[in-house]
Amino acid sequence: MRVFGGICLLMAASVLAGCSSTSRPDRSVTTGSIPRLSKPVESMTAPELASAADSIGKSYERNPKDRNVGMTYANVLMMTGRNAQALAVMQQVAIANPSDREVLAALGKAQAAAGQLEKALDTIGRAQTPDRPDWRLYSAEGAVLDQLGRSNEARSRYRMALDIKPNEPTILSNLGMSYVLGGDLRTAETYLKSASQQPGADSRVRQNLALVIGLQGRFQEAEQVARQELNPQQADANVAYLRSMMSQQNSWKQLASKDKASPDNGTN
Repeated sequence: MRVFGGICLLMAASVLAGCSSTSRPDRSVTTGSIPRLSKPVESMTAPELASAADSIGKSYERNPKDRNVGMTYANVLMMTGRNAQALAVMQQVAIANPSDREVLAALGKAQAAAGQLEKALDTIGRAQTPDRPDWRLYSAEGAVLDQLGRSNEARSRYRMALDIKPNEPTILSNLGMSYVLGGDLRTAETYLKSASQQPGADSRVRQNLALVIGLQGRFQEAEQVARQELNPQQADANVAYLRSMMSQQNSWKQLASKDKASPDNGTN
């Protein structure tokens, strides 16, 4: 069962059809060599994810050089927390497709998920081309920079991504969560509300918004947001996570005190 898992930066780096990233992260892929997924990966329960990993894994075993199968399999593995295995899969796919931008982007995401952040930056940088910049790669680069504590650089990348893809909800969500990491909860909420109102915003964006609202002490409002578009089991898990966050008074009060102390709570 998937819950918030803490700060959720949407790594739009593996350009699949369908955290990955294509035009919309984690969508089901329908190419002929990949088993059809019954629903978007982000809305699957743990048993459904395990079943998807098993069926796609069999396709990968038959042809480990297939880029689409490999990227999809790595994405599902990361959704189940099997980051080391996902990285191994993407390394094999990258060997077979060394100049494929989408494969390099997916490899960068897998490296970041496995904690190899500097390598992920290098890989994503190699995937980017100045004459044809990809907003997904800028957003993915920003997510890695945020994990490295380089928030100013991260926000610069998110804004570069927004210049190419205005109002893209995954970028706005990442920008909002960047401000959460910096302790500016009010600015974070502004971006996350904007993200949640965009067409195509998925449940992860709304769960990030619920988390930020809850961290500010407005738990009833946060619970209402957390229960949107999720089945009861997933919603209960996310609400339980919210309650655990709220019970850690020191953690969220420190964020709140940083927020109040911030000299500029604007969105610039």
